Amino acid sequence: MSSLVLGFQEMEKTQLLLVGGKGLNLGELSKIEGIQVPEGFCVTTVGYQKVIEQNETYHALLDRLKMLTVEDRDQIGEISRKIRKIIMEVEIPSDVVKAVIHYLSQFGDEHAYAVRSSATAEDLPHASFAGQQDTYLNIIGKDRILQHISKCWASLFTDRAVIYRMQNGFEHSQVYLSVIVQRMVFPQASGILFTADPMTSNRKLLSIDASFGLGEALVSGIVSADSYNVQDGEIVNKRIAAKKLAIYAREEGGTETKQIDPDQQQTQTLSDQQILQLALIGRQIEAHFGSPQDIEWCMVDDTFYIVQSRPITTLYPIPEANDQENHVYLSVGHQQMMTDPMKPLGLSFYLLTTRAPMRIAGGRLFVDVTQMLASPASRQMIINASGKSDPLIKDALMTIVEREGFIKSLAEDGKQIPSPSKSNEVNSSSDFQAKIENDPTIVSDLIKRSQTSIEESKQSIQTKSGSEVFDFILEDMQQLKKILFDPQSSAVFMTAMEASSWINEKMNEWLGEKNVADTLSQSVVGNITSEMGLALLDVADVIRPYPEVIDFLQHVKEDNFLDELNRFDGGQEAQAAIYAYLNKYGMRCAGEIDMTRTRWSEKPLTLVPMILGNIKNFEPNVGTRKFEQGRQEALEKEQELLERLHQLPDGEQKANETKRVISLIRNFIGYREYPKYGMVNRYFIYKQALLKEAQQLVQMGIIHEKEDIFYLTFEELRDVVGTNKLDYQIISKRKDEYKLYGKLTPPRVITSDGEIITGEYKRENLPAEAIVGLPVSSGVIEGRARVILNMEDADLEDGDILVTPFTDPGWTPLFVSIKGLVTEVGGLMTHGAVIAREYGLPAVVGVENATKLIKDRQRIRVHGTEGYIEIL
Repeated sequence: MSSLVLGFQEMEKTQLLLVGGKGLNLGELSKIEGIQVPEGFCVTTVGYQKVIEQNETYHALLDRLKMLTVEDRDQIGEISRKIRKIIMEVEIPSDVVKAVIHYLSQFGDEHAYAVRSSATAEDLPHASFAGQQDTYLNIIGKDRILQHISKCWASLFTDRAVIYRMQNGFEHSQVYLSVIVQRMVFPQASGILFTADPMTSNRKLLSIDASFGLGEALVSGIVSADSYNVQDGEIVNKRIAAKKLAIYAREEGGTETKQIDPDQQQTQTLSDQQILQLALIGRQIEAHFGSPQDIEWCMVDDTFYIVQSRPITTLYPIPEANDQENHVYLSVGHQQMMTDPMKPLGLSFYLLTTRAPMRIAGGRLFVDVTQMLASPASRQMIINASGKSDPLIKDALMTIVEREGFIKSLAEDGKQIPSPSKSNEVNSSSDFQAKIENDPTIVSDLIKRSQTSIEESKQSIQTKSGSEVFDFILEDMQQLKKILFDPQSSAVFMTAMEASSWINEKMNEWLGEKNVADTLSQSVVGNITSEMGLALLDVADVIRPYPEVIDFLQHVKEDNFLDELNRFDGGQEAQAAIYAYLNKYGMRCAGEIDMTRTRWSEKPLTLVPMILGNIKNFEPNVGTRKFEQGRQEALEKEQELLERLHQLPDGEQKANETKRVISLIRNFIGYREYPKYGMVNRYFIYKQALLKEAQQLVQMGIIHEKEDIFYLTFEELRDVVGTNKLDYQIISKRKDEYKLYGKLTPPRVITSDGEIITGEYKRENLPAEAIVGLPVSSGVIEGRARVILNMEDADLEDGDILVTPFTDPGWTPLFVSIKGLVTEVGGLMTHGAVIAREYGLPAVVGVENATKLIKDRQRIRVHGTEGYIEIL
């Protein structure tokens, strides 16, 4: 066995760096009993390295390439072309030539071969690199095969391959190329087989594309293919395409495109029996590799040959269940307005906090709602509740419920089903409601109780160390849960939410006016999140009179800037104002439900651009004026409604009832944001205590940096602190996984089959080009769209419209600068919607792919009342 060339049967699973992803998978395929793989061999990466290692010009060009970014397209093209030329002109080392000729003579050098690239960063579990390097078909003769081996090596530097590596974080110098030389088969038909449906991600639905001739026609897109779906051994769907062209091999070598006879164009490429046979082969290959596969196949005289198999890298992972039953999972991130992945420590804190049946997948949390959907009573409750928060989730759940037999209904087995989450149950019985309505101090009492409890925790935890810290946190979290799930607390904001629904419904019915609650919710007292945005305007007011401080802040790069403020005129005042702000809001940040995210207190620099933006964009005292303006608009709307109601039959009764319900909105809707503020407060206390323990672990050399603890669960961290032992590979592995999870888009609803169910907005009479979402805050506004993916990158001017994937409370300080809001996730009662209504900003949320459909700085019109966006 030579290290220069390896036959498929000679390869080992560990030889990725020798034969590349494609070569390794072909080696594996050829060892599966019953699977036909055209025979062949691999020219290993050793040959490629021999060609480039001594070439100084190549290395100089490679160094230049490393300095470029994806945007430097022209330079990438020029340097890549030079590198390809060098590789093509270098003579293949004689020992490589000798090894290739030896293997060709074994297989028969008179035959035609496919010469295919196989890179070491290709067909990997998390990066497919599909089609990045070149393949050459029907190559006949030793000299031509050797020439095409050089061509394959050179194709490592096609523009597309170079750019793809840059985008996926692979170093050019660390990726090598092996070349597969494989006996050609001349198929009547060929195509692609996905063992999981690429459209829906359903792992039980197998998808086959098939066309006549070689698969190149399909891959290069010159022909439409037949499409077949197989589930549980049955063909469940067939789409027969008109196949006008096919690519065939020529006798003298190379390929040609031919017209297909008109009478054959509409015929089914594979018979039903062949479809089912191919599906079985697909399942066998999937079982061997242990994950869903993207398989290239071809058929010669009724025999299927497999020419490639690679993992499907685009599928969202399925939340794990402990049984074989069907399950339905809802994304927590879409409800909490934070769809980024969370680190393991953040996930475990959320799991310790919630009462709902949770599962983790792709670094995100999902609630298992199967049991709730099984019972007719709770089914209606969850469908209605999800409809209020996010109609797309409601529509997806309806799709599942309407499917025959996917979920066993309670009536089928007769067992009583417990509700999975008492946190969502609200006792809104009339006596409770009445008690709340007649208790003017209920909100302040609830807040005071929570604040006192937080202060006590803060004091107590400081006296703890080692395993005591973990015991204290677990005990203290019982207190947090008691406060979070206090029925009185839930009843307060549920009362306000029900009041908003009542007002919208009745004012539409009685006065023909839509979404009135949006105006009535403006500038309510006691909303901790909206006050946070206005308070930053007050910080700007303190700093505004001091040009030296402003100039200093415009150039700061380090987080210790607060210590240096004293050097300037007005520095003490600025420092005191920022510290006071951090004292109240410093535990917040974007993505705050993940306790591992950096808080403003930990990185106060995050606030500086927002403070400077407020100084630049606003006059002094604007915070007070904005609040007062919103309050006046709400009061005027109330007066107007009551006057109009008095004119109606039973007007007085309607007006009195409306006045009572409006007071419920004004008194209680602000409290909606408080429980989360209390939770995040406590999380920050826990985090600071755990980072103190992490500092000890760093000093003992157990971890490299304090933040490494974020990649351990709570229980794992507890063990590490207790034993002072850790296998550091766990941290490295999870850091890599976290990066990969960041590239995935979490679904709103996913089933245990891995199927992603997407809901639809049912809407009529909208403009043809409208981008549709959910209306959550009324009004129409035109302005410049600012597409912002990361809060730290926000550079907003007064009057801009913020377009972003999601906004949780940490984004609120930006809301004072904008005139409208568009987000990809969210619902009627999620944080962004609540704050948008309070600030009187037209807002549309739940807009699929908003950040791709709307370009940065485009002029757009947001219809907050009707729920759509127009690009102007």
